[in-house]
Amino acid sequence: MYMIPKGCIAVGLFAGLVVSLPGCNTAPLYRKEADQAAYRITRNSSQEALGRAESYSIERPSDTLRRRLLLDQQLVYADPASLGTTDLPPAKHWPDPEYLTETAPAPVDDMPSSDTPLQLTLLDTLQIAARNNRAYQTRKEQVYQAALDLDLERDFFRFTWAGLAESLLQTDLEEEVVINDKGDTDRQTVTEMQNTGVLRLTKRLENGMTLTGLIGLDLVNLLTQDRTSSRGLYADASVSIPLLRGSGRFVVTEPLTQAERNVVYAIYQFERYKRVFAVDIASEYLSVLQQLDQWKNAEDNYERLLISTRGIRRKAEAGLLPGIQVDQARQNELRARNRWIIAQEGYKRRLDEFKVLLGLPTDAAIELDNTAVEKLSEALAHMMAPPSRPAGEEEALPADAPATIIPPDPEHAGPLEMDEIRALILALENRLDLRVARGRVDDTQRKVAVAADALRADLTLLGSGSIGERRLLGSSASPDARMRFNEGRYSALVGLDLPLERTAERNLYRNSLIVMEQSIRDYQELEDQIKLEIRDHLRRLLESRESVRIQAEAVRLAQRRVESTDLFLQAGRAQVRDLLEAQEALISAQNALTAALVQYRVAEWALQRDLGVLEVDETGLWKEYVPEGTPNDHP
Repeated sequence: MYMIPKGCIAVGLFAGLVVSLPGCNTAPLYRKEADQAAYRITRNSSQEALGRAESYSIERPSDTLRRRLLLDQQLVYADPASLGTTDLPPAKHWPDPEYLTETAPAPVDDMPSSDTPLQLTLLDTLQIAARNNRAYQTRKEQVYQAALDLDLERDFFRFTWAGLAESLLQTDLEEEVVINDKGDTDRQTVTEMQNTGVLRLTKRLENGMTLTGLIGLDLVNLLTQDRTSSRGLYADASVSIPLLRGSGRFVVTEPLTQAERNVVYAIYQFERYKRVFAVDIASEYLSVLQQLDQWKNAEDNYERLLISTRGIRRKAEAGLLPGIQVDQARQNELRARNRWIIAQEGYKRRLDEFKVLLGLPTDAAIELDNTAVEKLSEALAHMMAPPSRPAGEEEALPADAPATIIPPDPEHAGPLEMDEIRALILALENRLDLRVARGRVDDTQRKVAVAADALRADLTLLGSGSIGERRLLGSSASPDARMRFNEGRYSALVGLDLPLERTAERNLYRNSLIVMEQSIRDYQELEDQIKLEIRDHLRRLLESRESVRIQAEAVRLAQRRVESTDLFLQAGRAQVRDLLEAQEALISAQNALTAALVQYRVAEWALQRDLGVLEVDETGLWKEYVPEGTPNDHP
């Protein structure tokens, strides 16, 4: 019976171990490892950058609002991909079945009703947009990807293992072999097998030193003739130490440092994006309601004109008014109907666009809280007081009396209409995009130092040592190798690359200085742009506040004008044209007042956004900035 040599068993076990290591982790395990590494990095980096730990999870919810609307409201869709990843059939050779089923828990506060339109408040839309908007998810994934890049850079300085196992079978059909002790030879078929297993360990240090260790095992078996075997056992170690160029820690770790900074930048940029995104959602929410208010105003105006035209026609039939005034009223009635239809369809169009912004189907039944504009009017009621007039202005003044222009009254200013210097200081302290721009300046300075290091001579110390012997095909008759340190082979080498040709490095160094200057100019431009934005927001707040007061007075005057003109018309002291003009002025003033209210509120949000003081949490909900001394009832 043929006995398997012990060396063969050892190599088989070693080779099996090396081969099995890569196969132990499946695609789901690798994905989970990547998630753990990325989330650990984002939590630590956000704690460092923001003072609070956030993971920036990219896990899909188990059931999205878009999917529920499509199914519950029985909306049409083209393919299961419209419902989401969990509804996709697995592709051929799909490596990760768990990915299609593993999801994050779905929040229960946005569950729609299948038989009634989904009612959305402003806070609802902020949360829904954060979970369903596609661009929002992409920006969050960029933070995750930056964390993965950092993990890869850190891996460069970790212990790196590599394993290799191979088996080689070789047959020589006519090899001359010795057949007896006398030295006689014969041509025979010779078959040999070589099994090799190698385990390598590499460690790179932050000072540029690289350490490499290797241990290998060979087994050569003769499968014909006398079936001899021989075992090879060997180990190698080497070290590489840069002494001049590339020897500084700042040079070696620059990719790692940049990757760490990139994660912080990604977090800053996403936090800035969340604020911009939240203000965009809220502004669009009010814009849709503003369009709805215009529709209602157009409808009220149309109804008034229908009633007025009917009365004018009766008076014309009684001979109290000429027929031309009936035609005037009829023309205004048709114009009002056209305006009503345009406002109605404009609202529907704006609402559909808002659904797309939220990441929801455009044909879903959704309604916004139409009391938001009324609540806004109540909150800003103090601004709608009649404009101030000089003492005695209520009475008629002589025609030659001098006109008095009253500047805007700061008495009714909102809490965010702060001092300009204070606002600029807040913005420069809190704007995250400005921090990113400043960090870019530091990045370019480091790159200048790295580029300058590349101009130096390259002096490297290399050392290596090896013990033991290998066994290759044809050495099955050799004795087993042994590892003896006193029989090892050791060497040392010093290599010097003089800086005689550094054209590429020279140009790279000069370009790095140019890039640094560009980054400084970019920072300066952004700082000036921020100041411009803040000053402009403060002006817009003042303009909007005064516009609210003026348009509120215009609505009061227009209402009084409509009422008085109608009475005069009934008394025969006014023309139909006067009533039609009064009604036209009323609807214009009503629309202008709503626009002014919305504009002021949006201006407040925009100022908080660009001051960097608007806080938005992971769910999309915000916490507005309240200056000290602001009453609690301020919106």
